[in-house]
Amino acid sequence: MRGRAPSGPETGDNRPRPGLRSTVLVACLAFFVITLDTTVVNVALPSIGQQWGGQVSALQWVVTAYTLLFAALLLSAGAISDRVGASRAFTIGLSVFTLMSALCGLAPNLTVLIAARAVQGAGAAVMMPASLALVRQAYDSPAQRARGIALWTAGGGAAVAAGPVVGGALTTGLGWRWIFFVNLPVGLFALVGMLRAPRSPRGHSSMDPVGQVTAVLALAALVFAVITGGSGGWTSPTTICGFLVAVLAGSAFLLVESRQSDPAVPLTLFRIPSVAVCTSAGLALNFGYYGLVFVFTIFFQEHRGASALTAGLMFIPMTAFTTLVNLLAGKLTNRYGPRLPLILGQVIQTVGILGLLLVRRDTPTALLLTLLVPLGIGGGLAIPPLTSAMLESVPHERAGLASGVLSAARQFGGAIGVALLGALIADSAHFMTGMRISLVVGAAVLVATTLGVALFLPGSPKPAAPSTPVPGTEEPATVSLRPDGLESR
Repeated sequence: MRGRAPSGPETGDNRPRPGLRSTVLVACLAFFVITLDTTVVNVALPSIGQQWGGQVSALQWVVTAYTLLFAALLLSAGAISDRVGASRAFTIGLSVFTLMSALCGLAPNLTVLIAARAVQGAGAAVMMPASLALVRQAYDSPAQRARGIALWTAGGGAAVAAGPVVGGALTTGLGWRWIFFVNLPVGLFALVGMLRAPRSPRGHSSMDPVGQVTAVLALAALVFAVITGGSGGWTSPTTICGFLVAVLAGSAFLLVESRQSDPAVPLTLFRIPSVAVCTSAGLALNFGYYGLVFVFTIFFQEHRGASALTAGLMFIPMTAFTTLVNLLAGKLTNRYGPRLPLILGQVIQTVGILGLLLVRRDTPTALLLTLLVPLGIGGGLAIPPLTSAMLESVPHERAGLASGVLSAARQFGGAIGVALLGALIADSAHFMTGMRISLVVGAAVLVATTLGVALFLPGSPKPAAPSTPVPGTEEPATVSLRPDGLESR
């Protein structure tokens, strides 16, 4: 289902009216903040753990509770934006996100912090597609709309790069609670800005509540089982029960989706080999990226004695190269199609992960930072062609759906990466052994998806990709095909 924003939102020079300009600014700023919150927390985790004596398994939930709900609710977020209108959905999501940021900062214990992070992720999921809808509604001109979307995606890319540094600086200078309090003025500014935003039209998109609930339950049970396995043993009754619930809920999800006339995730989509391998590759890239950022954050602070600020600064070379290579990836995709740069990016990231096996507690800092760079280069090179390949694999009218599925898969890849790789380092007495196993696992997953791409993704001389930012940010045509302005390109 496709549609256009109401006519006449622009001035004669193709710029949005003042009210819409502020709406675009607010939407881009909000996307920056919700993306920032996927990375800003990592460097604060040791400080959070020291305050409450939290083990690695508890700290994992501070990260995964956010990304898990973010990923799962993306499946329905576009439909919510359609039914209530993008401006209303954005305001609701932003209000929830801001309130939960305050609760995170005021949390009296880890349980409250984790619960608030989960609800914060739900608010972010509602906000994200609505924010893109607002950007698209502000322009009728395709060229100006493309520039607005480029600004929106640039905000996400900047957030991924800034997250570790911002988190480290705030944790060292003001305390870990300020990584959440910093969202409050931004949220309030955005809410005031939305007072000038025109109301978005409502649509009639159908919802799939049973499919959404079973998806959340399956993903949450799987993450729970993996984290519990690392701390309590893989054969413990709690771990086994978690895996059993994940299997049952996952089976229920597949059954529901196969019988729905308008499912959240049409299973027929995965009968297209290139869709299946692109979804798997997106999951694998974020699995390694976010999982290893979590592992090395713990390594820098607890095993090398770095401060939170120093730990954040140590990720700068990696994230800087990610951003730079991201620009090159778009040119390579335009020239050679998505297959070659996607394979090359995964190979570079795999080689980089294996190179990190050389790291020891006393490895010189310069060498350590150099070894981290290929992890960022590989991700920056692979993500834009991945998006392009996904969109090329489906008919035009399903491009928004495919992009939404890819976004959800990438977010879940980050959640399960933190869960599994974090579980492998849960025993602090054998941290280095666990870290090396986590590196091998991350590399093995990427090898599998690289082979899948090589075997099942055809070459394409005519890529049709929007340039996409670094791992963790979302694609320009995210959960789209909505009458409120989220039509796919």
